[in-house]
Amino acid sequence: MAFAATDHAHMARALRLAELGLYTTQPNPRVGCVLAHGEQIVGAGWHQRAGEAHAEVFALREAGERARGATAYVTLEPCAHFGKTPPCADALIAAGVGRVVVASEDPFPKVDGRGIEKLRAAGITVETGLLRDAARELNRGFFARVERKRPWLRVKLAMSLDGRTALANGESNWITGEAARADVQLWRARSSAVMTGSGTLRADDPHLSVRLGEGVAFKPPLRVVLDRELCAAAGAHLLDGSAPTLIFHGADAKPADDRFARAKLAVVPVRDGRLNLGHVLHALAEHGVNELQVEAGPTLCGALFAGGFVDELLLYVAPILLGDGSRPLLNLPQLDAIDAAPRLRVVEQRQVGDDLRLLLRA
Repeated sequence: MAFAATDHAHMARALRLAELGLYTTQPNPRVGCVLAHGEQIVGAGWHQRAGEAHAEVFALREAGERARGATAYVTLEPCAHFGKTPPCADALIAAGVGRVVVASEDPFPKVDGRGIEKLRAAGITVETGLLRDAARELNRGFFARVERKRPWLRVKLAMSLDGRTALANGESNWITGEAARADVQLWRARSSAVMTGSGTLRADDPHLSVRLGEGVAFKPPLRVVLDRELCAAAGAHLLDGSAPTLIFHGADAKPADDRFARAKLAVVPVRDGRLNLGHVLHALAEHGVNELQVEAGPTLCGALFAGGFVDELLLYVAPILLGDGSRPLLNLPQLDAIDAAPRLRVVEQRQVGDDLRLLLRA
């Protein structure tokens, strides 16, 4: 379908609005809406927080009577069901819009084409697919959770120029500089959950919290730990009750004391002495996790790569050399041929302070 330059401009504007909800809408998708008569925008809005008004509602409020006969540019198919808010398709119909341009269809079972059908049944012209790839990219976690029943999985790692993550004695604070560490906070903030393993829990006692500047709104991500035997140390920060925490463990593990009452515990099957990662990811999808950021050691990260679960690698490369006796980036199975090596493509590379940030995908 051919779209005019004006259509592209308004949908691009809607996508920029949708991105304003990057840190606050989860588990809902990030959605933007623009109402226009030709080149003139009469209303605009974005979904700001889960449970609150959707993008179309904000745009219609701003437009008022000017919404009648306008074209609505929406980055995701308007909903057609009653959830925590009324159907947006009904609101567009009631406002008398004449045309709706949708970037991407919504695969959520309660929508999944019903919003488009309802609009067309009301006599509204509906066109789809304008900047679809950009709309799906912005909500890649939402689409992953709904379509394949597991989150978009991003592994965050930091390494030296010679591919090492820590000294042989485990010391790793700090390989990267302050700018890179601040950058990681933004990636955590856009994630529904941040996950680590019991080895990292014992070695580094991480907080897995988000630290952003004052005035930056975000929804704190769920903290997730894979701890098969429930062996977290007595003073572990992840058991401090300061943020929602979910611990996956084996069926035979028993909480050592009441510290674990501050977290939610979930049993998953154990395979070959390890928690079944497929079951973990499916369970996280059931918890509404769209984007999952993993910050762990070479064993867990290597297992995720070997299992084919990694969608994205966020890699910080520091201008430092740690030597061949230091700890590796990943523990992966031995390869017999170069052709068998997993290959990633570079999506983005950027200088962050003195460090290099690479975003790679399988």
